[in-house]
Amino acid sequence: MMVTLQALPPGDQLSFSRLREILGMTSGNLSVHIRKLEEAEYVHSVKTYERRSPITYFSLTPQGRHALEEYVQALQALLGANDPDTDTADTPPGGAR
Repeated sequence: MMVTLQALPPGDQLSFSRLREILGMTSGNLSVHIRKLEEAEYVHSVKTYERRSPITYFSLTPQGRHALEEYVQALQALLGANDPDTDTADTPPGGAR
């Protein structure tokens, strides 16, 4: 979910229904995830009305963007993505080049 919101330019937002559709989640499951991210101040919500129907929009906060960037960097470090000496994509079985 955070990656989906991170793909939006800062200041843009997605509606609950569009986010649910993109992620293929149930409303209840998405609500639980959003609540946890709001509690961590990673996601901001705006409740409004469109044609007399309630609608909620979500965006990633600056803290959320920063936390996601740190998480991705930690994963890359863990997997050796930042170390060119660990590139094994062209190494045949047995290690001979």
